[in-house]
Amino acid sequence: QVQLTESGGGSVQAGGSLRLSCEAYGNLYSINYMAWIRQAPGKDREAVAAIQSPGTGPNYAGSVSGRFVLSQDNKRMMYLQMNDLNPEDTGIYYCAARLRRGTWTEVAQYVYWGRGTQVTVNS
Repeated sequence: QVQLTESGGGSVQAGGSLRLSCEAYGNLYSINYMAWIRQAPGKDREAVAAIQSPGTGPNYAGSVSGRFVLSQDNKRMMYLQMNDLNPEDTGIYYCAARLRRGTWTEVAQYVYWGRGTQVTVNS
């Protein structure tokens, strides 16, 4: 079992920044991917950034590439630095983990989830 807890959400003006944190507990050895997945109002969940372990580095969705930076302190702590935020970034951001290899954007493959943290970007 793996437990995930997010923190760091909030409300900012467009162009601002936020940093999300995810703390992980449990059988972290079995994790293949850890990701940040967001759900905008009225939309499906979307993986925006993920890191594979072992792997070559973070992956990003096109909508956040160049603005968001995923970093990790081993598998225990993961962060998402979000810069130049815009209203389309509004949503609940979840920390999630999966055991299987494959395409990191496949949201259904993530089996462990945190409760999520709200990010609101005002225009």
